[in-house]
This record gives sequence, structure tokens and C-alpha cells, in this order.
Amino acid sequence: MSTRVSDDEHPDFDPEGGLEGFQGQDALLSAVTVSEQLQDLVLDSGDVGEFLRELCVYSAALASVDGDEPMDCAVTLYRRRRALTGGGNTDKARMLNEIQARMGEGPCLTALVEQHTVVVDETRTDLRWPEYAAALVKENVYSVLAVPLVLEQGAAASINFFSSTPFAFTAGIVASAEQYAAQAQKALRLAVRIGSKQQIAEDLQEAMKSRTAIDLAVGVIMGQQRCSQSAAFELLSRASSSRNQKLREVAEALLANITKSTVATHFEE
Repeated sequence: MSTRVSDDEHPDFDPEGGLEGFQGQDALLSAVTVSEQLQDLVLDSGDVGEFLRELCVYSAALASVDGDEPMDCAVTLYRRRRALTGGGNTDKARMLNEIQARMGEGPCLTALVEQHTVVVDETRTDLRWPEYAAALVKENVYSVLAVPLVLEQGAAASINFFSSTPFAFTAGIVASAEQYAAQAQKALRLAVRIGSKQQIAEDLQEAMKSRTAIDLAVGVIMGQQRCSQSAAFELLSRASSSRNQKLREVAEALLANITKSTVATHFEE
């Protein structure tokens, strides 16, 4: 899905200069329009990863001056018990996010963890993250703006803009981006919440599939060995440990040898 932002959809965040795409005619109307469009992105996205990509596309278009190429924009998302997730509007933005995640430090991760805005005015002289700064310079990125997105407990994120111009992010631009982030975080919060419920449903379905195979395998062992259910389960568990395989995999292999077909769990529509 491609997102294009028209002139009258730009929110009036009153920047002092640069990032002129954040300007607009009516602050209230524009803010409402942005909020509605962000909600539409949530509804139109198949999963959290797709929403992150579309959020970056939308944010970059919104922040760019008409006629100019959209700047590189990335979002970094942390969720408890999950790998760090990222999205970007360009290959370059995604690569910069991946490099930072691999290094384990940088302005975007700092904004996410410490929940405050981070500005890098000049990557060639900034000493806070020298290794990552060197990677940015190599890609002709000379200033960075990372703004935290406040999410629900157990999750955190930052939206990050990369510029080829040093000192690109003035105080007014930072204030504008922070106001925009307040809108974007509501949409991301909703996307994460929906994604969590989808994951819970998928995990439950997967657990039920595992339970079906294991229960059937236990029944087969009971019949073959003429033993109790607990003894049959113990035999299956020992086989799992000795083969260093998951219990479900051992159960499915046992059933496949007997039935010569894949065991399926049936769910009502």
C-alpha cells in the first residue's frame, strides 16, 4: 500500500524552519486529519510489521518539503519477550535501523529506552556513539532526530528521521516532531494491542495442535505398551529428551509412522 500526503493534510505543528511539510492551514483540522489517517493505516495493515512500514512512509512524506525526496524515516519497536522490530520507508532507513540494533546502541535506541528525544546535530563530531556515527557518515547521514513513542507497559518505540544536512533539526522542528509523535503513538499503541491479541490466538491454536498430536501419541503408546497414561507420557518425554527434539515433533513422527499421514487439528469456523 502506498501512502501519499496532500498539502491540505499537513498538520500545523509550527516549526521554525525545515521540515516544512509539518505546516498546514488549520491546526485542529489538520491534527484530526492526521489522527484519522494514522488510524486508517492501522485498519489497512495486515500485521504490526506492515503498519510500521506504512507509518514510516506516511511520516516521511508528511515531514518532507513539497517537491523534495522524502527523508529517510525508521521506527524501532520493543515488545517484551520479542525480538526488536523495525520498519523504514527506504532500504537505507531499514539498514540504519538494523545496524543500530546489531550494535546495541545509538540515538534511536537511547530515545526508546530512556523515553526522551535525542538529537544528533553533526554525526562527524558527535562522540556519544562513535561506531554508529561512523556508519551514519558512511551513508552520508549527518544529523538524526529520534523521538520516543509512549506505549503501553511492556512496549516502547521511537520514530527516527535521518538527514544528509548537518544541524537539520532545529528546536522548532523537534517540537513539531514531538507533537506529531503524540498522534503516531496512539495509532502504534492500537496496532500493538491488535497484534498481541492476534498472537495470543495463534499461540493458542498452535498449542491446541501440539496437544492433539501429543494426546494421540500417548494413546498409541498406551495401546502398544499396555501401560497407563502417565507412563506413556513419560516414555514420550524421554524420547524427546534423548533425541533433543520438541515433544510435539516426536509425537508427530510416531503418528506419521503409523498413519502415513499428517495429523491435523480441526477448528470450527
